[in-house]
Amino acid sequence: MTLIDTADAYHRDADEVGHNETLIAKALASHDRGADVLVATKGGHLRPGDGSWTLDGSPRHLKAACEASLRRLGVEAIGLYQFHRPDPRVPYAESVGAIRDLLDEGKIRMAGISNANPEQIRQAGDILGGRLVSVQNQFSPAFRSSEPELRLCDELGIAFLPWSPLGGISRAGELGSSHAPFARIAEAHGVGPQRVCLAWMLAKSPVVVPIPGASRPETIRDSAAAVDLTLTPEELAELDGA
Repeated sequence: MTLIDTADAYHRDADEVGHNETLIAKALASHDRGADVLVATKGGHLRPGDGSWTLDGSPRHLKAACEASLRRLGVEAIGLYQFHRPDPRVPYAESVGAIRDLLDEGKIRMAGISNANPEQIRQAGDILGGRLVSVQNQFSPAFRSSEPELRLCDELGIAFLPWSPLGGISRAGELGSSHAPFARIAEAHGVGPQRVCLAWMLAKSPVVVPIPGASRPETIRDSAAAVDLTLTPEELAELDGA
């Protein structure tokens, strides 16, 4: 595994912004292959600590958030920095323009966006001068409305990072579940439906890079094994229609 996705908003309480970034930096510093890992983080989505989420896509905030992430990660330049979510109060061009400035200044090595629609993907690509490398949208068996964005990324050669890629798959084994084909195909291959889900995504396009979460080492190993699971065209067609 050579990509870790995080964000400054991945924390619980209001006074621990960037908590996950700090944990990742500590873990990678202690590992002999830590330097081989691409850390992708995000800015523009805030978590006040009361269970809610807020937005700040202003250039001033994004640049300050990037500087703070740099300090927490302990790097001179962030491998991949992503605009977390569009802020309706700020013109999209201004938000992405701040990401462009960070790229030009060498604060970040690559630029990405998240939770974007096709129009925003094309706009971001133009603003970044063709340097947009990734789009991170929700995509899973239970949430497939980002298919147009996935197809556009495939067309443009931009990485598509499905977040929450295993959404809905825990119900695959339930009687009458619309995701039952994942369970049936998993049983035929002698693996779990989670692995089938990720293999299905990977088969959609070489630009797809799912970013499943995990809380146990065995879950991470199972997700990694999805690259070795080959599904037949018939199985993929069945899963597309599930």
